[in-house]
Amino acid sequence: MARMFEESVRDIMNRPGEMRERELVISVPERFGEALAAIPAGEELKLDVRLESVHEGIFVSATAHSTMHAECGRCLEDFTAPFEVEFQELFAYTPTEADEYGVHGDHVDLEPPLRDAVVLALPFQPVCRPDCPGLDPESGELRDAGAAMATNVDTDPRWAALAEFKAVESSGSGVPESESN
Repeated sequence: MARMFEESVRDIMNRPGEMRERELVISVPERFGEALAAIPAGEELKLDVRLESVHEGIFVSATAHSTMHAECGRCLEDFTAPFEVEFQELFAYTPTEADEYGVHGDHVDLEPPLRDAVVLALPFQPVCRPDCPGLDPESGELRDAGAAMATNVDTDPRWAALAEFKAVESSGSGVPESESN
């Protein structure tokens, strides 16, 4: 599986200042992400990769483009949306920390930093559209966008006095209804 994410750096290793750019199209081998949003296995992932040789190792700058498959956090409908994430990582010739990535022989493995970037960039609570009204809390049915604005909700008696002031503003009389009678 990892071989598809390996990129040869033989031609630029130990040659600071050398650079190479590549475009890769990869079929995602396994699901990237959990919960409501993910890039499913088999989805096409386009990578624009720039490999730069520096004194410490190979510096990788990449942008990944794909399609996110998600379930709306408000209405629970499935939807897809374009997804893009950028990442930069140094692959050291001699990694000194456990969390550093290293150059392995004559290649770098882009899968770990790519997976980290994708999973961290996926939305935690995706929505199908910004104005999604979601589900009705009483019936559990999908709300209609127009009906969500005009629902008749019983007013809490503690807020009844404020409702009178709202009525005054909309009528334009300036006097609450209870005082005008």
